[in-house]
Amino acid sequence: MVEGSMTQGAGQGPEVQRTATVRDFRVPAYVHEAAPYAAPGPQASEPVPPSEEGYDEALPEGYTPTQRDLPVIRRGDTVQVSVDPGPVQVTQSATGQGPLFVVGDVHGYLDELVAALQEKGLIDANGQWCAGTTRLWFLGDFTDRGPDGIGVIDLVMRLSAEAAAAGGYCKALMGNHELLLLGAKRFGDTPVNSGAGTATFQAAWLLNGGQKTDMDRLQDHHLQWMARLDAMEEVDDHLLVHSDATTYLDYGRSIEEVNDTVRETLTRNDAEEVWDLFRKFTKRFSFRDEGGADAVRHLLDTYGGTRIVHGHSPIPYLLGEVGSEDGEDDTRTVVEGPHVYADGLAIAMDGGVTMAGKLLVQQLPLDA
Repeated sequence: MVEGSMTQGAGQGPEVQRTATVRDFRVPAYVHEAAPYAAPGPQASEPVPPSEEGYDEALPEGYTPTQRDLPVIRRGDTVQVSVDPGPVQVTQSATGQGPLFVVGDVHGYLDELVAALQEKGLIDANGQWCAGTTRLWFLGDFTDRGPDGIGVIDLVMRLSAEAAAAGGYCKALMGNHELLLLGAKRFGDTPVNSGAGTATFQAAWLLNGGQKTDMDRLQDHHLQWMARLDAMEEVDDHLLVHSDATTYLDYGRSIEEVNDTVRETLTRNDAEEVWDLFRKFTKRFSFRDEGGADAVRHLLDTYGGTRIVHGHSPIPYLLGEVGSEDGEDDTRTVVEGPHVYADGLAIAMDGGVTMAGKLLVQQLPLDA
């Protein structure tokens, strides 16, 4: 997470209720200093091996990121999930630091994010950080499919400064949709080899929920922020990643090496390399079926931690209980919280906000 300073706008607006939009909030100007790229440290004497046999999952038949990856379902077409705010019990971490929270995929649903953060007592009625030393991690995918991805990024960037000033932090991981938006902005209609013919980032972005309003409002400081995000992190014995895939093994044998390799790839600004990175981060369901728990164990043995926490794949898809895209099937899974699976080793955090599910904000640790 890139640190930055900010200036507070004068005055406060009227008190905003839970259903208000964050666009009513006064967002401070954000000051960015473009830090020079730091090359990765000395490499090991042997090259990083590719994913080990049995863990480099094959792409599904007919799969290509140039096609729509998951349905874009209008929220009004399906049964809405009511959220009971209720009292929230916040406990201190065993390390003496503030409590740890994680947030699943937001996908541009800014109002739902504000409501979820307020429900957990992390921001106040004016959208300001009020959680003191709490630690907050976003698992990626801030944009696309929903109406205000840039507003989501602006909020997360602002909260990172406010949380740091209060002794806590707000940080974020790289999702496949950050890679997709970066690629669409940088490379547009430049042809790339998709593995299933010629593709472009622009076409893939539009097919996977790209919003013109996000592209119109995208600025250099948003691009710099996204390009510097880490791909993975271990916090309180939880391995935090975006994708439920073994993709990370292709980029290093330690968390630091993976993060450095991803950033170095983006710094080289090669369309083919960035496309390959996006394609691999788009893989999913590696932990769901037979052998899934072993795949999780392999990642934990490699990178550390006792549980993996991820977003990316909506919980209704992981459960295999998804209604029809046209909204005629109202038996859709009602997501009330994270999904624990793979012998209790994996926690899925994408509640399916793009399909009328719940935008999940969860305190860790989570009982199985």
